Amino acid sequence: MPTLNIVLIEPQIPQNTGNIARTCAATGARLHLVGPLGFTVTDAKLKRAGLDYWHLLDITHYSSTPEFFARTNGPYYYFTTKARKIYTAPAYPDGAYLVFGREDAGLPEQLLYENPDSCVRLPMIEGARSLNLSNTVAIGVYEVLRQWEFPTLQNFGRLTQYDWETIR
Repeated sequence: MPTLNIVLIEPQIPQNTGNIARTCAATGARLHLVGPLGFTVTDAKLKRAGLDYWHLLDITHYSSTPEFFARTNGPYYYFTTKARKIYTAPAYPDGAYLVFGREDAGLPEQLLYENPDSCVRLPMIEGARSLNLSNTVAIGVYEVLRQWEFPTLQNFGRLTQYDWETIR
């Protein structure tokens, strides 16, 4: 089973992190939270946004960005509005780390400058600053899973009162 890693560096808004946790839980992606966080992991808003999916989540905490990079090996893909190529350009390998920055500041420019070939962006109209962090993560996650043909995910739904086979 391929592994997809989602990295939030210094997230500030508990509801965003809760939504992202739910996306990770529903897709089997691993979540990496890199501190310092702008909230506590016991925050009610964080728990509420993640709903009852917390038991499905594989989550690792790091106290700092240097600790995260010391404990992981990549490959890393940095999602930023400052990138020159779009998020659909890379062929994401097994074990990829999709890295996202703070809601109010993004990723450090030094990190982006040192890794230009690993920076990707979501296209937007001129003048739009950015998308919501949890939306950006969801788009990135599903692009990788689409490329991998949605391994281990249920690709069909079921009606509760009817049988799809009876529809003509």
